[in-house]
Amino acid sequence: MKPLGKAQKLGRKVAVHKKYTDRADKKPLMPWRCLSVFVVFVALILVLIGRALDMQVLDSGFYQRQGEARQLRTVAIAAHRGDIVDRNGEALAISVPVKSIWINPGEMQADLDRLTPLAKLLSLNPNRLRARVKRNAKREFMYIKRQVSPELAERVKALNIPGVAMQNEYHRYYPGGEVTAHVLGFVNIDDKGQEGIERAYDKTLKGIAGKKKVLRDRFGQAFEDVERISPVQPGQSIMLSIDKRLQYLTYRTLKAAVIKHNAIAGSAVVLDVKTGEILAMANQPSFNVNDRKQITPQATRNRAVTDVFEPGSTMKPISMAAALESGRWKPFYKVNTSPGYMKVNGNLIRDERNYGILDLGGVIEKSSNVGISKIVLSLDAETQWSMYEKVGFGVSTASGFPGEANGRLSFAAMNNDFTRATMAYGYGLSVTPLQLAHAYNVIASDGIMRPVSFLHNPDAQSQAGHRVMSVKTAREIRKMMQRVLSDKGTGKRARVANYSVAGKTGTVHKYITGGYAKDRYISIFAGMIPADKPQLVMVVEIDEPRKGEYFGGLVAAPVFSKVMAGAVRLLDIAPDKVNKQQLISAKKRKPDIHIKQFMHAKQASAIAVGQV
Repeated sequence: MKPLGKAQKLGRKVAVHKKYTDRADKKPLMPWRCLSVFVVFVALILVLIGRALDMQVLDSGFYQRQGEARQLRTVAIAAHRGDIVDRNGEALAISVPVKSIWINPGEMQADLDRLTPLAKLLSLNPNRLRARVKRNAKREFMYIKRQVSPELAERVKALNIPGVAMQNEYHRYYPGGEVTAHVLGFVNIDDKGQEGIERAYDKTLKGIAGKKKVLRDRFGQAFEDVERISPVQPGQSIMLSIDKRLQYLTYRTLKAAVIKHNAIAGSAVVLDVKTGEILAMANQPSFNVNDRKQITPQATRNRAVTDVFEPGSTMKPISMAAALESGRWKPFYKVNTSPGYMKVNGNLIRDERNYGILDLGGVIEKSSNVGISKIVLSLDAETQWSMYEKVGFGVSTASGFPGEANGRLSFAAMNNDFTRATMAYGYGLSVTPLQLAHAYNVIASDGIMRPVSFLHNPDAQSQAGHRVMSVKTAREIRKMMQRVLSDKGTGKRARVANYSVAGKTGTVHKYITGGYAKDRYISIFAGMIPADKPQLVMVVEIDEPRKGEYFGGLVAAPVFSKVMAGAVRLLDIAPDKVNKQQLISAKKRKPDIHIKQFMHAKQASAIAVGQV
């Protein structure tokens, strides 16, 4: 190719210059794409400005509330339930702080596998937990596990699983376990009383939860208190009349007797004569109230208050009191029980053997059914009925214990002489162990009926009551009952060394469907100590002993003896049956633990506690 000449190069330069000159003379046009982008950009800016204006100015309150709903929450402040203590201030029921684990199911739906380590830590089935969370996907709150220990709660917190949180609660703990289970009862998972004292005084013991606003982090944990809405009001503590030391002694002795005689059940009640306060109340079988797996309707029943039985021969002192109060009988009057049986309305009443002629004390000592039947049938029905009613049979003791039974006492039955006779020796009516103890407390307190109570009143030296029996009658009945513990009596195994005891044995055939069982019995002993000026009354009832022995004097009386032997030391009750030779021997010996107990030094109570 030939190189361009000068003329050709000049012509090309002129052409190029003319082309660009023409373009400069024309107005530039904006492409449609740029215009569209510009419009969209402006629109977005306007939307953002409008949205900001709406959120920050026009509707700021709504969005503030929504934000607070996600981070600022109103939560309850758990209230401490009041303690239950015994008459000496010893703890019987206390509340300890624990944690409860909960989650927000809605937040967990995206990744349910996060629940696996949590389930393993809490000993839960991972598959069941995930299924449960799925079912509650629309909820914001669901408990995973209630009332875990603080140590376990810290391990859960260390997992740092979003949506898993915890709150403070209280767990009820009973230091006495099965020893005090039937008296105290228990609370449910929400700290509400379900049985026993916990239920009877739930309003007093239960506190009022407070409220506060808190800020929560992304894990649902509260990290800052914002506002206290209402203060928490702790529950009030209550002091029971129960003596923890005596309760343990009663429970241990009763349990040993039930096991020894292979009995179905047993109950024991100890009352303070002067105040009517319940110092001990035990039942067998029992349950560990701290283990919820053992809490069943059968196990939790307080038999001493809710179960009734026919009192058998323990009714004879009450029937004898009716005879003495009538004025028609005196303690030295005689009753001919020969030939050891009698017929009333065609029905046979019999004794163990022919006791012949007995004075009134002998009728009680020998536990003669024939003798007491002849005595009450000489009275009018109203006199007999009135005494039973006065000592509290057929009505509740008004102890306030939930489910307390009234027993059974039918006035209509008094129209039949045979029924009147059988009621005189404890058949045809029913009582609870507490009712029987309440009735014997009348005899022990010289004829005064005092209300029974589970609460201790430290300021009350002697509980007021009303008279239902003369002082003379009550004391004469006590003298008769002392003969029951003589060498010839049925209750000699209830004796307590160095103390006089008044009591009565009872053995009744157990009532079953269709009548009375021939080989199933209830063994009973009711008594008081010291006999002349009683301070304690105790009733022992053993249901269906099945190892040969079944008489009340053989099965129930030894329980009374062992419990009262410890009780007089624990409560520093002075002996009233010490002969001169014992006193001389005691003075010659060097003081030791036995002398201190014998002489009732102030340290005796503390020593006895260690032995019990």
